[in-house]
Amino acid sequence: MSNSIATAEVERRSKVVSLQQAAGLVADGMRIGLGGFAIYQRPMAFVRELIRQRRKDLTVVGVTNSIEADMLIAAGTCSRLETSYMGFEKFGLAPAFRRACEKHGFDAVDYPELLAWDRFRADQEGLQFWPASGLGGTSLVELNPDIKAFDCPLTGKPLHALPATRLDIAVIHAAAADKYGNVIVPGFHNLPQSFDVTLSRSCRKLVVTAERIVSDNFLQRHARLVQIPAARVHAVVEVPFGAHPTSMLGRYLDDDTHWAQYIGAAKTEEGVAEYLKANVFDLASHDDYLDRIGGARLASLLQVDLQQ
Repeated sequence: MSNSIATAEVERRSKVVSLQQAAGLVADGMRIGLGGFAIYQRPMAFVRELIRQRRKDLTVVGVTNSIEADMLIAAGTCSRLETSYMGFEKFGLAPAFRRACEKHGFDAVDYPELLAWDRFRADQEGLQFWPASGLGGTSLVELNPDIKAFDCPLTGKPLHALPATRLDIAVIHAAAADKYGNVIVPGFHNLPQSFDVTLSRSCRKLVVTAERIVSDNFLQRHARLVQIPAARVHAVVEVPFGAHPTSMLGRYLDDDTHWAQYIGAAKTEEGVAEYLKANVFDLASHDDYLDRIGGARLASLLQVDLQQ
């Protein structure tokens, strides 16, 4: 028994990679899910790296989407969005998304919010579709040809089948993970973290960016908080402030100033191009991005030291 345990320990391998290597796992034309919910806890460092690497023709699949998808659309990285909502909640509309729909015929596909989440549950359960009632007579089934009507084989009741997301890869941003890919999710959490857990179970390949890569000792002391096990994770990246300018539960707040900067720039194609140049293309790394934001500004957003 002791020999087999020792062998298992030796065979464990680190899954830590660079942000550039993690983004390199995404190929043009892939279907990708991005963690977080609405304007909260988005894997923004990963999004900026995708743009920096000039990915094309991605389909972003979500439940509610915001700045992460808007930036990908503005950069020409995302050509299709499947979601229930696209906007910035308290910050208003999503300028690049709206302009793309109005002027360029962007491929936006609507699903009801709860059923958009159920599409991920279909993948989690290994199903090709999720059955839904209550869509009959709505314009959604007329506007979305991917939703198929069928009769329940048990009752004959009319139902609709919503296709599973069929993700190629998913990316979430977490509070902490160890080098093997065990991911800590706070015990008290909200929709963004709940969605991340569902997303982690519904994809072929999962990338985790984390505020911290923690030690074995830290993980053992907080083992009850590991909700995404290493077996689900393909790669881990340590990315402090990786959700900026969105908030990170228990760690830092929204950067309202940077949100205003992006929204102002994204009102025009020229403006958003200048924003992307200054905040993505002219910077070689996430560290350069943090330097651009500034330590004083980042410190002002902090809520709690993760080590406490």
